[in-house]
Amino acid sequence: MVKLNTEKTVPAYQRIKNAILDNIHSGKWQAGNAISTEMALAEEFGVSRMTVNRALKELSEERVLERRQGSGTFVAQQQFNHTFVEVRNIAEDLKSANRDYQAQVVSKRTITAAMLDDWMRKKFDIDDTASSAQEQMDNNNTNGVVNDDDQPVLYEVKIIHFADDQPIQFEERWVDARKVPHFIEQDFSLVNTSDYLIAKSPLERGSYTIRALAAPTEVAEALKIAPQSPTLVLRRQTYSFGRVLTFVKMWHAGDRYQFSGEL
Repeated sequence: MVKLNTEKTVPAYQRIKNAILDNIHSGKWQAGNAISTEMALAEEFGVSRMTVNRALKELSEERVLERRQGSGTFVAQQQFNHTFVEVRNIAEDLKSANRDYQAQVVSKRTITAAMLDDWMRKKFDIDDTASSAQEQMDNNNTNGVVNDDDQPVLYEVKIIHFADDQPIQFEERWVDARKVPHFIEQDFSLVNTSDYLIAKSPLERGSYTIRALAAPTEVAEALKIAPQSPTLVLRRQTYSFGRVLTFVKMWHAGDRYQFSGEL
C-alpha cells in the first residue's frame, strides 16, 4: 500500500481545519481559549483570509469553535468528551472471553467525490459543488493543480476478525478522510479501527441497527460460510462535531456470534 501524501491531496481550507483540530485534541488549545487570528493563519498556511474564513466558518457550524464579534475566535465549550460514547469492539470482547484474537486486512482504498453514489454522499454530507475560485488559486499556489473530483473524501477498509483462527466478523468501514486524514495509513491488523478513531476525534453520539440478512458472496467467502447463509449485521454510524465520522457494517456468522448485555 502506497502511503498518501496528505499535504498535497487535502484542500487548503481542510488543512487549516485539521491543524486547528490537532491543536484542540492535543490540549494546546483548550475550551475557552482564543485561537490564532485569521491573519496569522493566512500567513502560516500561505493562503488568503477567504480560505481561512471558510475553515473557521465550518468549524463554527460544527460547534468546535465560537466566533465572537470584536473579540476573536475561541474553542467552544463542548458538552461531551473523548469517551462519553462507549463503542465496544470485537477485539476487546474476544480478549475478555480469553479467546485468541487476530485481524486480517482484506482491502484498503481511497474514495474520491467522483466515485460516490448519492446515498453515501448524503450520509457524509459531502457537497459536490466546486470550490471557490480563490480556494482553487490557493491550492494551485501551494500544491500544484488540484481537481476537486480527485480529492480523497472517504477511506474504505475491509477487515476479517478471527476468534481462535475462525472468522467471526467481517467489517466494512467508511471514514471521513477530511476529518481523519491519516486513517488509511494505519496497520489495522495491529490497530483497532474503533480505538484509533476514538483517539483521533471525539465521538459525540451514535446510532445502530441489527438485522438478520443472507450473506452475499463477498461476505460468505470472508466468513467461510455458504452464500445466502444467515448472518447478523450490525450497522453503526458515529458522529463527531455534528457530522458522521464513520459508518460501518459488521457481518457475523449467525451460528458463531450473539449480542448480549445487561438491562
